[in-house]
Amino acid sequence: MKARTLRIHAPSLQYFDAVRRAGSIREGARQLNVASSAVNRQILKLEAEVGAPLFERLPGGLKLTAAGEVMAHHVTTVVRDLERTASELDAIQGLRVGHVELATLEGVCHRIVPAALEAAHRVHPRLSFGIGILETGRIPAAISEGDVHLGLAFEVRRRAELRQLAMVRLRLGAVVRADSPLAGREAVTLRDCTDQPLILPKMNFANRDQLHPLFFQSRVRDRGQFEAGSVEMMKQLALRGMGVAFMTRVGIETALEQRELLHIPLHHQGRPVLSELGLYARADSALPVAAEAAAALIGQAMQDCAAADGTP
Repeated sequence: MKARTLRIHAPSLQYFDAVRRAGSIREGARQLNVASSAVNRQILKLEAEVGAPLFERLPGGLKLTAAGEVMAHHVTTVVRDLERTASELDAIQGLRVGHVELATLEGVCHRIVPAALEAAHRVHPRLSFGIGILETGRIPAAISEGDVHLGLAFEVRRRAELRQLAMVRLRLGAVVRADSPLAGREAVTLRDCTDQPLILPKMNFANRDQLHPLFFQSRVRDRGQFEAGSVEMMKQLALRGMGVAFMTRVGIETALEQRELLHIPLHHQGRPVLSELGLYARADSALPVAAEAAAALIGQAMQDCAAADGTP
């Protein structure tokens, strides 16, 4: 059940936001369930009031102009403030309803996110959630552009438009079968793993960026025999004994608990290699009550993951 939406801002702003998200007037109108001509009139009216075009009309769709970017930032703030107002009014009335949009990664959906949603459903059964799976590099933009309330990702670079709500550091490790020559070791270095094929995350993974300087400093070639853009694919290759995968425990918890795979902490220059998992929201606006409640539960699930990881 989605939270009710307050309709107390100008229709032109609502229509502009829909067109911005959809990339075309026709698709924006379809999502709003109104005629395309009505949406186009509101966009033209808003452009007349602003005194500048808000969209470039291109063959492939609409693109925001510089003025459109400024308007988009304003509209996103207005919409988020209205969502929070509606959420606070519902909380006062004891309705406990609300909708939360979360952008996260594939691997985090194996244990952390489901645990948080289970807790949320138990405590706030009328909350609803939308969960989008994105690449790490796309999650900050989804937050700052107002497409989601919360983003959960590894190794997000600090930026002014985001605020960090929760953070844990998890061990990066070599993931192998129990019959691997590395089994039984308390820790490994990259050089320890070079006798076996390497299973690496593709370049769009945050952990690949983290591994790159370690390969260089260890004088090991930063190239895997297998490179995958999926935690599940890396896990399946490791399960078949096809090499050494490098990842945190996130996304492979069940295989580790059932002893199908081993996670051996990766050390570099005598220290464990840790990967930062963070929960983020927009820095310039407060979260709706529902999103605040969800953030607290996601943060607890993150802490539970770190405790199981035994992170120092």
